[in-house]
Amino acid sequence: MVVDPPNGRVPLKREAIEKRDAVFALDLGSLERYGPWERCITRGVPGSMWPGAYNNGHQIVQTPNYVVLHSEMIHEARIIPLDGRPRLDVAASSWDGDSRGHWEGDTLVVDTINFNGRGWIATNAAAGWLRGIAQSQAAHVVERLTRVSEDTIQYEATIEDPNVYTGSWKVAFPLNKDERYRIFEYACHEGNHALENMLRQAAKQ
Repeated sequence: MVVDPPNGRVPLKREAIEKRDAVFALDLGSLERYGPWERCITRGVPGSMWPGAYNNGHQIVQTPNYVVLHSEMIHEARIIPLDGRPRLDVAASSWDGDSRGHWEGDTLVVDTINFNGRGWIATNAAAGWLRGIAQSQAAHVVERLTRVSEDTIQYEATIEDPNVYTGSWKVAFPLNKDERYRIFEYACHEGNHALENMLRQAAKQ
């Protein structure tokens, strides 16, 4: 999905890779070894929009002053103001940052900053070597959603984070409308016995 740089490789800094490797080298009984998705916190921004192995549905709800991006995985709902309100104070940093949206013609632009520095840019195995790469407090994500046909929205996300990458990079892919698709309950915390069992087993060793 990486369309920039043209070679399709994310421009990671060596220290970001080493930090990721150090996390995965932690003991299996360490909660910090597990990502925010495994811990049922979030898949992150823009990670919540990226496809994984399952539960890839999204519902977009629009009102005059807001757009809501509701993702099936973890049932995340990002409520994005469109009314030009000021940013939240830096003390209100969060896992998914502070998003503000505006229109550029037919394109919805969502600009997100003010991350808490505890998330990952990608959380699932489909992300390959990006899984586990930290997202620092300096991260800046700009998403663009453009309806290119009756049934297709072109999605793009440009990521900048000077603490993690040597330059910006961009992913792009289509979001295809499917009237038959139904979003089912994703009871992450309620059904998250995998993490509990992994920690329990590690404690026995």
